[in-house]
Amino acid sequence: MSKTLVIAEKPSVATDLARVLGKKLGKFTKDSSSAFYYNDEVVITSAVGHLLEQMKPQTADGKSLPWKFDCLPVIPDQFKLEPIKKSADRLRKVMSLAKDKEVTLIVNACDAGREGELIFRNMVRYGKWKKPMKRLWMQSMTDDAILQAWARLRTDEDMLDLADAAVCRSESDWLVGLNSTRALTVLQSHGGGFNITPTGRVQTPTLAILAQREKEIQDFVAEPYSEVHAVFGAKAGEYGAKWFDTEWKKDEKKPHSRAERIWDPAAAAAIVERCTGKPGVTSEQKKPVSLPAPLLFDLTSLQREASNRFGFSARRTLQIAQECYEKHKVLTYPRTDSKFLPDDYLGLAQSTVQSIAENDEEMKPFAEGILQAKGIRKTKRVFDGSKVSDHFAIIPTGRFVSLTGDAAKIFRLVVQRFLGVFMPNAEYEDTERRTTIAHGDGSSDCFLSRGRVLKSAGWKALYGNAGKGKEELAEVVQGESVQTLSLEVVQDETRPPARFNEATLLSAMEGAGKLVEDEELSAAMKERGLGTPATRASIIEGLISQEYVVREGKDLMATRRGMELIELLGKVGLRTLSSPEMTGEWEYRLKQMEQGALKRDVFMKDIKHYTVEMVARVKDFMEKMHEVELEDVDAKCPECGEQGLRHTHDSVSCRSCKFRVRKVVSGRTLTDEEILELITKGKTGILGGFRSRFGKPFDAGLQLNEKFRVEFYFPDREEDAPDTHAGESRGMVPVKGMEDHELMESEKFWRVSGLVLGKDKKDLSISRTILSCEIPVEQVKKILADGKSDLMKGFVSQRTKRPFDAFLVLDFKTGKVGFEFPPREEKPKKGGKEDAAKKFTKADASKEDLSKARRHGAVKVKRKGEMDLFETDNAWHVPELKIGRSAKGLAIAHQMCGYDLTVKDVAKLLEKGKTDLIKGFFSQKSKKNFDAYLVLDFKTGRVSYDFPPRE
Repeated sequence: MSKTLVIAEKPSVATDLARVLGKKLGKFTKDSSSAFYYNDEVVITSAVGHLLEQMKPQTADGKSLPWKFDCLPVIPDQFKLEPIKKSADRLRKVMSLAKDKEVTLIVNACDAGREGELIFRNMVRYGKWKKPMKRLWMQSMTDDAILQAWARLRTDEDMLDLADAAVCRSESDWLVGLNSTRALTVLQSHGGGFNITPTGRVQTPTLAILAQREKEIQDFVAEPYSEVHAVFGAKAGEYGAKWFDTEWKKDEKKPHSRAERIWDPAAAAAIVERCTGKPGVTSEQKKPVSLPAPLLFDLTSLQREASNRFGFSARRTLQIAQECYEKHKVLTYPRTDSKFLPDDYLGLAQSTVQSIAENDEEMKPFAEGILQAKGIRKTKRVFDGSKVSDHFAIIPTGRFVSLTGDAAKIFRLVVQRFLGVFMPNAEYEDTERRTTIAHGDGSSDCFLSRGRVLKSAGWKALYGNAGKGKEELAEVVQGESVQTLSLEVVQDETRPPARFNEATLLSAMEGAGKLVEDEELSAAMKERGLGTPATRASIIEGLISQEYVVREGKDLMATRRGMELIELLGKVGLRTLSSPEMTGEWEYRLKQMEQGALKRDVFMKDIKHYTVEMVARVKDFMEKMHEVELEDVDAKCPECGEQGLRHTHDSVSCRSCKFRVRKVVSGRTLTDEEILELITKGKTGILGGFRSRFGKPFDAGLQLNEKFRVEFYFPDREEDAPDTHAGESRGMVPVKGMEDHELMESEKFWRVSGLVLGKDKKDLSISRTILSCEIPVEQVKKILADGKSDLMKGFVSQRTKRPFDAFLVLDFKTGKVGFEFPPREEKPKKGGKEDAAKKFTKADASKEDLSKARRHGAVKVKRKGEMDLFETDNAWHVPELKIGRSAKGLAIAHQMCGYDLTVKDVAKLLEKGKTDLIKGFFSQKSKKNFDAYLVLDFKTGRVSYDFPPRE
């Protein structure tokens, strides 16, 4: 018997299809593996998003491709796919169903759009399917829409143009991203180290937006200006106003110019002088302002709103919205770029408002008001099928479950936005008042006042702040004479542009087409911008993980590394990689392909040509960078004394001898100032951003050795810092097991003259300040006499910045001074594997008041997604991570064997289940320091030690 196999993009859609199509085709049964549904005629299964990815480049014998120019460009004759490991089991199940001999027709029910088409076509290519295929194209997921789409299945031929565009987008991104990353990495690593330099068609223009803003801030020079503020007295009361220039016109060459700004302080003082004590005459205009509710949410606008309201990252908002869609089923599909509903959704919207009225006490009055008024009207601001692409706007489903925390916040935003579009406009009355002071010579000065009064809250009542923002002015009669009560010159200065935050960067990415001058390319980008709503969060997070961007509070700031990449692309001649124009051109041509106006092979031929040219430019730049001469460095050669040093893109060198300083050292580009400091002073300070040959970052200083070659030096430990002052004697002191020695006090150290311990072959020294705690002479004497100080308070951990108490202990074999921590209240049980977090029990955790806990934001939890991390005085808490059968969340003690866990340690433990190697634990049993990994058992919540192998 022949069967039809239907493949959806995700399991939740497969479930909906089985439920709806079961009404027409007969009830479906769920397979025991939960991977598919079946009846006598149809089998319904799903992917879980992308199941396949482009295969990583390899050599002919199957080894990883070396990072060398000799291996570039990488342009495969045929693009090969490989399974994504985490979804390999699902891929095998789908492949098995497709190969079933009873299956004679395969229906693509993946999301209606380019990416959904790619997910399906990759499976077709990988499985080499030859069976007939059709397309289930659903613009919405109502029962009627699904049944109508089933009745009008599209032919495979109808979808080939979209399939070509989808595959071309994927392959071209791979070609350009991989080759540009490898070429620039080779270039950036030629001075030593391995400085991987990721680039991409979308992420690099996004970085360029942030880098340009950072440069504007760095180059900004503040300009002082004045404003004249006045207070006038009318019959009905007082009101304020600002002087303004009635002749002022906007000038793009003077971006900081404003009508009220006065650039000459003397001119501001003259205004005050000539207007003081003189009456003014009023004239004003009042106009009604009707403010409609914002459009429904698409993902980007929801992310912006959540960032502004709650400080959520774009990634966090997407995660919560996805949870509300998949787990709680209270929101519709969130990864949408549409702010509209299909034309046939009027009835569904009506029933959703009804459900809100019945289930949401807080929103009930507003929902009932909508239903009792004129009901829901079909307007183009809400119902417009022409503006619905793959998915419609994010709205409530009408289902209600108990939500808490961040999920409740996001759900409330969507409900308010949904109800708002069906409510009346907010009505204001705006007032613009001019107060003119006339002078005897026929001239006059004009002062401006603005006011706004809310007349009818309309949709703003949803937010409970309808009365806020009132700017009422004292009433005047047209032409009324008013007294000038006071005049004041207010000094200020221009400010640099604000850094982007997640909300404003999302807007910039969405509107990146405005940066493109070509009208056709700009129009192509209007629909998508940089990235898609579903990918923008990951693009931002990717830039942060690659250390191109950092978060400073809510702000996003391009790092030195990020700005250097954008600058480097300009030098190499690859500004197209950092410009949205390339994305615009691709989107324009891919749109042509979707419409059948451009062939796939033509597009890919151009992409391959660009890839070859791109690699050639980078290679050519590296070969010639030492030849292109820049302005000489005005300094003497430290080796031979020659004045004026040759300066190229590659290095600074001497024309008379072999002295040379490379501009890139271990993957770090040196600034002109750092190079000059190295040449003139012989060394730099400690610099960050170097990378080892394994790609690991490290800090070091640069210095010239005796042969005038550049070498690293590393920061000294505090106890090893130089102290040339011999110091003053504090007399002879007893030393445990030895004869008395003289104790010397210098600026930084206590030294014991003639006491040589360990391999250092120098006098024992103890820092006078250890971790912010001053070590008094009495404790030094006790350490020398007994080997151990009294319990000392006031040490501050460098890692956690928290104070702690400890004994100082001297090891007479090595000469090292270490910490010993006071015994715990509970002694660890003997035998078995020691629990690293035993002191802080689950019973203790249940007593912690998390309402006062400090929130550290969302962290990744292994196989669980993102969850909020909280900190109390005693522990780290993840309330959402339920352990075992208990309803309580995970709690991890702050201190383990004398070591204070940092937020980075805890984040690593939650994400990987294991920390990096931690140094500084102290065993109460052996009285020795030890190093170990911490391991989290997600079933029990227990944290234990894992020790590194012995050398």
